[in-house]
Amino acid sequence: MPDITVTISDTEQKCLQHDIADDLDVWADAIIKNKANVIKSQIITMLVAHCNANEIAIATGEDAQITQAYDLGVVRTAAQRNSDNLATPE
Repeated sequence: MPDITVTISDTEQKCLQHDIADDLDVWADAIIKNKANVIKSQIITMLVAHCNANEIAIATGEDAQITQAYDLGVVRTAAQRNSDNLATPE
């Protein structure tokens, strides 16, 4: 499981503490997990549509479905998409 570390300045910490009552680590963890869950739902929706359109059996369980979406090319990483955009001549 990846461990993500964020470094902020003392001033940034003070600014955040003015707005956020929770421990900043707990708040940051919740923000990241919420974003991941939103994207997970979007990916699963795209996978289901793709599998239904192509008569492909959908993997069982969310972890397997996310892996299946990548394996089938339904989704790709943002880095891959950005690389494609840079490689495309204008």
